[in-house]
Amino acid sequence: MPGDLYSITSTIDLPNDPEGRSYPRFGLGVYVTEPGAETYNAVTWALEAGYRHIDGAEWYENEEDCGRAINDFIKKSGVPRSDIFFTTKLMHNRTDPAWVTKCVDVSLEKAGLDYIDLYLIHDPTGGPDVRAAMWEGCCQVRDTGKVRAIGVSNFGVKHLEDLLARKPKYAPAVNQVDLHPFMTRNDLVAYCESQRIVLEAWAPLVRGMRFKHPVVVELAKKYNKSPAQVLIRYGLDRGFIVIPKSTKKERIVDNAQVFDFTLDQDDVDRLTGLDERLVTDWFVTEVE
Repeated sequence: MPGDLYSITSTIDLPNDPEGRSYPRFGLGVYVTEPGAETYNAVTWALEAGYRHIDGAEWYENEEDCGRAINDFIKKSGVPRSDIFFTTKLMHNRTDPAWVTKCVDVSLEKAGLDYIDLYLIHDPTGGPDVRAAMWEGCCQVRDTGKVRAIGVSNFGVKHLEDLLARKPKYAPAVNQVDLHPFMTRNDLVAYCESQRIVLEAWAPLVRGMRFKHPVVVELAKKYNKSPAQVLIRYGLDRGFIVIPKSTKKERIVDNAQVFDFTLDQDDVDRLTGLDERLVTDWFVTEVE
């Protein structure tokens, strides 16, 4: 909330996690980051800049590069594995819960890691029964210790209501979704907060589409920050986990310079008022 500066390693509690774990509020997203050197370099630069949260996915085809960069950084820096949090996601939904364990094993092998910190169902497609089966699989694999926390991505209110109505063993700890001043999803945010589901913003920079918006420009001048930094800070001040994506070293560093200021509540409200349901990429939160 406004007034809390946090730091690059600050964490947020996951109320729905049985172990009471917490997760870094700030991280690097690697969506549409090319497999190979581009991903390896971006993750390495982020870790060197103090990031401790890397958000990957099977769909991105760069889990191997994320894991290699993490392991190399650990060897070089002496930072313990427990200080670095890696997320990955289930690529395809199926009908058999055992499918999740198979996919987790593949992701672990690719990344060269002993466990995954947060595992998400990447999308809600397939219908209520398929979503329930995949969530059952997530609960099962969580009990093996191969993943530490579980959640969902791109789920809308109806998807979450359907899932929770079945009384699963665990409720989702996180819902990662497109969140920014131009896609505020107020109903979804309110619902997740009511169910203690932590929200994670996967496109906090609006993919650069609104850097020149007059209000964003005005606030950047007011706080002596860049438009990107204002948008990242907005997500932090809303209480979200925020995972800006970049492949440029200087931008990765600049994106982390958001812990020396907060937005006034009036400015947070003003930004929230800019909602236009802007779809920057994938929009599946309303599928059946």
